Amino acid sequence: MSTDDIINKYLGVETEDSKPESKPPAVVRKEDKETDVDNDHDYSREALYDLIQKGQEAVDGILAVAKEGEHPRAYEVALNGIKQTAEVVDKLQELNKKLKDLKELPKSTDTKIQNALFVGSTAELQKMLKKDENTKSKIINSKHRDISDK
Repeated sequence: MSTDDIINKYLGVETEDSKPESKPPAVVRKEDKETDVDNDHDYSREALYDLIQKGQEAVDGILAVAKEGEHPRAYEVALNGIKQTAEVVDKLQELNKKLKDLKELPKSTDTKIQNALFVGSTAELQKMLKKDENTKSKIINSKHRDISDK
């Protein structure tokens, strides 16, 4: 702490440096599992938009400095900032694609079973098939009896 800061503290004068930084409000989380994906998407989207905006402002400032100084390192830093901002834009696009995929997943599930696999011995398989055959024959026989009884 500098001498000026100590004097300002005792006098009750607030400078820009001594003001507490305002933090963004805490994210209100809902307990509903179905809306969690939407809430997370909205929060991530807003954060990415904020990063893109700050990245663009930083790039504009760096380019102004690079033009004034015409130093190669300044241009290198500016190009690096542009690259990082472009990567954040790509992440925003990926986020939207992932949300779309998550919402389409339940609709696109396939209910067909193509490769059913029986795990067991041949004796177990024969017992199962025999049991199934006996059940079918009882049903068929009972239908025949009903027809013959009439």
